[in-house]
Amino acid sequence: MSSTTAPEEAIDRKLLAVASVVVLGAVMSILDTTVVNVAINTLGRDFNTSLSTIQWIVTGYTLALATVIPVTGWAADRFGTKRLYMLSIALFLAGSALSGSAWSAGSLIAFRVLQGLGGGMLMPAGMTILTRAAGPQRVGRVMAIIGVPMLLGPILGPILGGWLVDAVSWRWIFFINLPIGVIALLCSLRILPKDTPQPAHRFDALGLFLLSPGLALLIYGLAQSSSSGGFGSAKVIVPALAGVILLAVFIRHALHTPDALIDLRLFTNRTFAAAAGTLILMVISVFGAMLLLPLYFQAVRGESALQSGLLLAPQGLGAMIAMPIAGQLTDRTGVGRIVLVGLSLVAVSTLALTQLAGDTSYWALSAALVVMGMGMGSSMMPLMSGAMQTLRRAQVARASTALNIIQQVGASIGTAVMSVILIDALKARLPGAPAGGGLGSSGHGLPARIRDLMAGAFAHTYWYALGLLALALFAALMLPRRKPEPIEDEEADGTAAPVLMHA
Repeated sequence: MSSTTAPEEAIDRKLLAVASVVVLGAVMSILDTTVVNVAINTLGRDFNTSLSTIQWIVTGYTLALATVIPVTGWAADRFGTKRLYMLSIALFLAGSALSGSAWSAGSLIAFRVLQGLGGGMLMPAGMTILTRAAGPQRVGRVMAIIGVPMLLGPILGPILGGWLVDAVSWRWIFFINLPIGVIALLCSLRILPKDTPQPAHRFDALGLFLLSPGLALLIYGLAQSSSSGGFGSAKVIVPALAGVILLAVFIRHALHTPDALIDLRLFTNRTFAAAAGTLILMVISVFGAMLLLPLYFQAVRGESALQSGLLLAPQGLGAMIAMPIAGQLTDRTGVGRIVLVGLSLVAVSTLALTQLAGDTSYWALSAALVVMGMGMGSSMMPLMSGAMQTLRRAQVARASTALNIIQQVGASIGTAVMSVILIDALKARLPGAPAGGGLGSSGHGLPARIRDLMAGAFAHTYWYALGLLALALFAALMLPRRKPEPIEDEEADGTAAPVLMHA
């Protein structure tokens, strides 16, 4: 018995080499997402625009990620995983170069969408490659490897972005991707194994024309709320409702189509469904709230972009402490126990942030961020790997597609929703504030009363994030508390499933 399990549990050099390539792609994509957050205030001032407009630099990117992910599986079967992965990096690099050369808010938003189209294909491919290479016995530890940039990105990104914005130029938060991308391309060429295209499944064109526009319209409608007077505006309701209708039609179509773009039958697996529900609630809360603290440090406390990034660093310390431990435990026990602990830590830290004031101690904030990092490190990747542990080999790739869509849609919704809640709270406390949430120089020169009123708006927004985390904790109660038994494949011919997802 031990002779068969020991080789499966070892993390060999070949697996680490593949993981290093995937991590490079993940670092480039995730750093780019988080680097921008700390530059929002600067970009708003430089382009003389409002928060409701400039937040599209974040929302447009994540929206593009969400809409391109569904086609990734078919493209991988059709053209081969290695080619698709390298094409994604090249497209991301083109978007980075153009974003760094942007001349207006509109052009920057457009180029960020181009970036997202490339970045959207990186993570599902990488996550599936690692899951396939690792097998169910090592999936927790190998997910911890790719989870490091996913959790450290929000910390290192703001520090790097803050330094570039303050010391060089905001344009370099995009140009910095170019050397990383070139290295990732060369490593992909040398390390990733060659694969043969397997166009065995027809392209679900109807599914694509329902799903991608449906996601786009839903997120666009939510994002419009910040500049249209709230969620009751026709500019919000019409596109959002159209998106919901398209998604409903897609669900009906997918349930009756063998080669649907997304295999919705995955959600009949209780563990996968519980993990997916917990994940989207957590992502909307946490990733949406990530927009808040850099703005708080700069707009309320008057800190520079670099100082804001450094003040966010304790979250990375917490993630580094928790991530390896959570990865080991995921391979040994049920993910339900780990995720419940992790989400509880995130909830405790979010509760602390609901008490923000204009002069809150930075030591207290650092302690809250360490706890939040530990919570995220104990929940994000265990959720991903736990969802995979109860699936057959051939289902893993399609599950990867679904989880990545959930994550990116959740991030887009979170950014849009949290920004409009913050803007409404600012307008309620400061009646003279611009309708779109104006961004201007502030901080040290503001009267203490104004700083407290602004901080109260941020604290108010964190209560909504805490409410979503409470729902996530409820969903996590459905996750298994014991390690699942290995799942036997039903493939009659015994052949390995393709590296990426069937669509």
